[in-house]
Amino acid sequence: MTKQLRCASFCAGVGGIDLGFEQGGKFKVVYANEFDPYPVKTYELNSKLKVDVRDIREVVQNLKSLPEFDVMLAGFPCQAFSIAGLRQGFSDEKGRGTLFFELLKIIRARKPRVVFLENVKNLVSHNNGDTFATILDALKQESYSVKYQVLNAMDYGDVPQNRERIYIVAFRDHNEFESFSFPGKTKLKTRLNQIIDFKNKLDDRYYYTENKYKKGMFEILSKEITSSDTVYQWRRKYVRKNMSGVVPTLTANMGMGGHNVPLISTINTDLPQLIPSF
Repeated sequence: MTKQLRCASFCAGVGGIDLGFEQGGKFKVVYANEFDPYPVKTYELNSKLKVDVRDIREVVQNLKSLPEFDVMLAGFPCQAFSIAGLRQGFSDEKGRGTLFFELLKIIRARKPRVVFLENVKNLVSHNNGDTFATILDALKQESYSVKYQVLNAMDYGDVPQNRERIYIVAFRDHNEFESFSFPGKTKLKTRLNQIIDFKNKLDDRYYYTENKYKKGMFEILSKEITSSDTVYQWRRKYVRKNMSGVVPTLTANMGMGGHNVPLISTINTDLPQLIPSF
């Protein structure tokens, strides 16, 4: 049996990347670091691993506390580069854009066999491409060979959600670099109404019902939202139908009085008529 490669996950979030690596059986996550307590709760519900909740800057100050690992995983904060945010990048006032350089310190000290990084698609074009070029050059300066590609989640794994992300894979061994290729697309077959539970009622806060939010909003929604095969979005003044039949990328600014929240019809069920899809 081939020995499992040990993974250390930084900026681990809810552990989506980690689960993806472990599902194939060739990788084992031996360490995870995440500073935000809310995603940590989700991570630990799906894993037996206890998450290190220290600030990554503190982790860097005590690298001896890290276990041995072969692969670094990192979905480092995207808010500084996202098109939905201020796009301040490395100059982000909250310091989120500079966390890549903390990761670089770990790479320099531990020299993992493989580095796997994930971020928003906009990272590629941020600051006229200079930000992305800086990241690639930094990895190459540490003797890594790098491949990268923008992939959309709905093209891989049969999941009906639009989610474009840049994936960067860096190898210390050039032969491993040469043998690696990104996967080909798979056909999307699963529909939203096969995933969303229309039988069991959730908490009332998830439903848009009459007299909820501003006057007249429910009347507009109930008239325009008619299908359980796709999602709609309230765009402040009108309803927009997602013609692709998939859930749009979920963003942190959704839910402000209904703005941009994905909605789906629960008509012909025992549930209230409208339910957000998340």
